[in-house]
Amino acid sequence: MQELELNSFMQGLVRRNPGQPEFHQAVEEVAEKLIPFINENQKYLDASILERMTEPDRVISFRVTWQDDEGNIRVNRGYRVQFNGAIGPYKGGLRFDKSVTLGTLKFLGFEQVLKNSLTTLPMGGAKGGSDFNPKGKSDNEIMRFCQAFMTELYRHIGKDTDVPAGDIGVGGREVSFMYGQYRRIKNEFTGVLTGKNLAFGGSNARTEATGYGSVYFAKEMLAVRNDGFDNKVAIVSGSGNVAQYTVEKLTQLGAKVITMSDRGGFLHDPNGIDTEKLAYIQELKNVKRTSLAEYVAKYEGSSYHEGERPWGIKADLAFPSATQNELDDKDAEKLMANGCILVCEGANMPSTIGAVKVFEKHKIMYGPGKAANAGGVAISGLEMTQNSMRLQWSFEEVDQKLQDIMKKIHKKCVKYGQEEDWVDYVKGANIGGFVKVADALLAYGVI
Repeated sequence: MQELELNSFMQGLVRRNPGQPEFHQAVEEVAEKLIPFINENQKYLDASILERMTEPDRVISFRVTWQDDEGNIRVNRGYRVQFNGAIGPYKGGLRFDKSVTLGTLKFLGFEQVLKNSLTTLPMGGAKGGSDFNPKGKSDNEIMRFCQAFMTELYRHIGKDTDVPAGDIGVGGREVSFMYGQYRRIKNEFTGVLTGKNLAFGGSNARTEATGYGSVYFAKEMLAVRNDGFDNKVAIVSGSGNVAQYTVEKLTQLGAKVITMSDRGGFLHDPNGIDTEKLAYIQELKNVKRTSLAEYVAKYEGSSYHEGERPWGIKADLAFPSATQNELDDKDAEKLMANGCILVCEGANMPSTIGAVKVFEKHKIMYGPGKAANAGGVAISGLEMTQNSMRLQWSFEEVDQKLQDIMKKIHKKCVKYGQEEDWVDYVKGANIGGFVKVADALLAYGVI
């Protein structure tokens, strides 16, 4: 009987997708756990399900032409990677950042397929964006870019086809500009984007969802070992929405958060980042759009470490919530040496394959992003539901639904990842997300 073999599978994938290391990394991390499961289930092997799931349904690339405030014509490249729509409309964020490449978006879209499946909601996986950098741009420049971007994107999306959301560089302002342009072109009011303003169809708790969700997932992991957040010290990376609301919820549940970071370095406050201090950080990042280094002048005992990451600081819990590959094997060894018992990912693929191997060797509680940070897309799915029903749930209702969804994701990870003396959450998340999509593909026949 012919079986899949990891090295030969990856050689073929790299050959077909040259120059896309992030995509290669994401697939390898999944395939390593999935291939033994597929080889034990002949129906998935015979139907070449893994080969089909690692090839996007379609990749759309387009030019975005816009005019800056000085009247100069500017050109950027836009993308939408509709990776797999087997279980529902394509769903995934738009990222505006100078680092955006096709390889990055393919890795994110592939991860999104499994993440969306884990939520139990009927959503396929996609990702998109542009190499446009909104930092330093005026509101009018961002508006003109968003309108130009949507002028092309609108023909590829729809409430039953593909429903984009925000991501890095795309917040409520950008979503609003794009939604306004969609309405102008299509002359219809439908839930074609999520992350919208509450005034026109947005959902309560959407801004908080990814950060809150990662903490709720960590809460479930700790509960398996009859543990909780009380008297735990946590380190968090990042200072955007995900990190901010991770810190907020950790603090509410009894943990003491002592770090956050930005592109320049990381902030260490051994006295803890409480509610008042977090509000100041939100002002620095959301309003002033400046460095965390300013925090040090205001709060005694704190320090800012330029060009460094927080993983050498002693803590019980770690929440990488900034960007991909921010935590490598050396960082992971530092965490282990300092007694860290749990790593829960708020960002997408923030840990390298080497770091994950370290976590597995030590058998700590490690929540991979596709499971732990699924709260954001889960609430996006609930926003789609609210739009279809023409109603809006309260913050408390949405937050309760988010907690229920994170519990279900955790339960599925335990079902497929339970080992003799620990839970392999990577295995559980990959197999748990795979099975639903694979069964749908089998049901469709050869397409």
